[in-house]
Amino acid sequence: MKPLNEITIAEARKLLDEGVATSKELTQACLTQIQSLDGALHAFLEVYADDALAAADQSDQRRTDGNVLSKLDGIPVAIKDNMLLQGKACTAGSKILQGHIAAYNSTAVRKLMEAGAVILGRTNMDEFAMGSSTEHSAYGPTKHPRDPERVPGGSSGGSAVAVAANMCLGALGSDTGGSIRQPASMCGIFGLKPTYGRVSRYGLMAMASSLDQIGPMTKCVEDAAIILDTIQGQDPSDQTTSDTEPFRISKLESRSSNDLKGLKIGLPKQAWQAGGIESRVLENTKAALAELEKAGAEMVEIDLPYADEALAVYYILMPCEVSANLARFDGMRYGLRKQGLPLFETYAQSRAEGFGDEVMRRILLGTFALSSGYIDAYYVCAKKVQALIRQAYERAFNEVDLIVTPTCPATAFRLGEKLNDPLAMYLEDVFTVSVNVAGVPAISMPCQEDGGMPVGLQLIGKWFDEATVLSAAKVLESELAKQ
Repeated sequence: MKPLNEITIAEARKLLDEGVATSKELTQACLTQIQSLDGALHAFLEVYADDALAAADQSDQRRTDGNVLSKLDGIPVAIKDNMLLQGKACTAGSKILQGHIAAYNSTAVRKLMEAGAVILGRTNMDEFAMGSSTEHSAYGPTKHPRDPERVPGGSSGGSAVAVAANMCLGALGSDTGGSIRQPASMCGIFGLKPTYGRVSRYGLMAMASSLDQIGPMTKCVEDAAIILDTIQGQDPSDQTTSDTEPFRISKLESRSSNDLKGLKIGLPKQAWQAGGIESRVLENTKAALAELEKAGAEMVEIDLPYADEALAVYYILMPCEVSANLARFDGMRYGLRKQGLPLFETYAQSRAEGFGDEVMRRILLGTFALSSGYIDAYYVCAKKVQALIRQAYERAFNEVDLIVTPTCPATAFRLGEKLNDPLAMYLEDVFTVSVNVAGVPAISMPCQEDGGMPVGLQLIGKWFDEATVLSAAKVLESELAKQ
């Protein structure tokens, strides 16, 4: 049997139900792995060892009493450092919030706890989720589990590494333009960005409120479905959550037993014919497409207008919302504050010392784009093109059931390689940002076959149709496992 920290959530559930393992044994195995590897990889900013073991004991007692709460009861998981956990520090990877203690629980974390999950700790991230490499954390970079000289992707790089390095059985990340899917691709795990409005953002430190979405990062498709089933749902504290029929694991189980006959998959020429894709990425993703075709799916080349403009739209809308959302971090209400200065200087010095270069860059870009004389030319124009991008997806989904692209144009790059080239870093999101701009669900899943650095394939679905996305991903996962 594999070490307990290396199994999936679904496998752990079975062991717990059969009495072969306990939650405390699972949790201790993960804590031991963290102690062994995290000094080199820096996936965690804080580990709640004592609290986790106490929660595991409580779970084991519930199981003994026959009061199991859910499929996640007793399962050790991690959360990203921008999700509030009452009484614990939450910094969003920023110096300006160093030592800030959460006053309440975010809805997603609360739902995990109510389901009996064991929270192991908070994971490292790019500051305020701004980055694609987890090098922009004020607390130092996270490193790739297969090659510590490479980045793990970002901004949810800490969560990705925690899962990939078997420090936890699953984790939560947040995705504004690819921050779940891109590190999942680079680290060789599964990362699901749900439909906007499927999961509450209450208690998530906002980067861009109209784009952010919390989602699971896991070792297999079934685990992603289990976590989604737990954290989803309408929330009176978040008016952007939807009352649409929830996703249920039963849908995945009933559909995944079948092949993919009758499923039509769109291959946007804007992605598959784009320049700049590494040859290895192209080879591995095309091999995965062949497996989908063998399983009965029909491949159709489609035109996805405005896909090329999505990156530009994203990098206008996102900084504008960053500029508004981060205005609250002024050195007055909470976080870092420079003392003994006049009011304006207190604002200026606190923000100058508290924010990193990338955060200040995006605040300045957003403030400029929203300024008088430029708001029509930039922000208003970007909102109009956003509507066109959404309409393009609507037309595409009238023809196909899923859209498939590579997740990233390249595999994990070396630490520092793109740190001083913001445009090159932004291009890492070229295949992922349109999903957030349109608000549709998507999953990144590993598909490399040659043993090199991981490569991810992205499956994009219709609004609130995570069932089709996950069902197709599970079939492909099963086919790739046979090789």
